[in-house]
Amino acid sequence: MKKTYKIDVDCANCAAKMEDAAKNTAGVLDANVNFMTLKMKVEFEDGADVDAVMTEVRKNCKKVESDCEIFFK
Repeated sequence: MKKTYKIDVDCANCAAKMEDAAKNTAGVLDANVNFMTLKMKVEFEDGADVDAVMTEVRKNCKKVESDCEIFFK
């Protein structure tokens, strides 16, 4: 399953950090962050609890970029 989320991030470098953090989260097959459109596309593993995975993605992104935001609820 793939989903797209609106994000808030200050720079392209920060967006790249968010992308890496998302990709390294359990339950995520792939992730892409586009700074220009302020969107994050996430592909989930089969059977993943999307809300639980996105909660972890947000936590991991906040570790590398504390003032970023992902809007998923």
